[in-house]
Amino acid sequence: MCCGCNKTIISICIALILLLIAIFVIVIVINNNNIKEPNILVAIAKPGDNTTVGTTTIKFSENNIVEGTAISHTEGSDEVIINETGIYQISYQLFGVQDVTGTFNFNAVLLVNNTPLNDTFNQSPVIRNSTSNRMTLTSTVILRLNAGDILKLQGVSIEDITYQNARIDIEKIG
Repeated sequence: MCCGCNKTIISICIALILLLIAIFVIVIVINNNNIKEPNILVAIAKPGDNTTVGTTTIKFSENNIVEGTAISHTEGSDEVIINETGIYQISYQLFGVQDVTGTFNFNAVLLVNNTPLNDTFNQSPVIRNSTSNRMTLTSTVILRLNAGDILKLQGVSIEDITYQNARIDIEKIG
């Protein structure tokens, strides 16, 4: 082979290596830019936050985790504000207690813009004349929500139930 041919081959190889490095860097930059920021809210209700008996929307006194801007909540409020349209996974725990022995039953439902979503209705068993007068309801649902929607968790009962503890975990998943 001639000396000029070797230099040409070496130049082409170096150019290809540089091109591959540039493509690799571009792919890494694009993938890093596509990483979604988490949008998560975890709100907690503690004893004393919800003293109304029977049916009431649950107030949450503490925001345990707040990441991103898609979901917001003012501590002490019963309203969770949806700031971005999307698909949300919502999980909750609602602990109900009755101080007297008798019929014990309570339910939970999610409200969007003060309208109960019947397909999220979660009912406890009816317990009669039992000493078991406390229970936790849990549920996880996935909802499509719009920017400006107001989400609430409601305890529903005709009994004298108080809701001593609650937790709601909301994540924008799409």
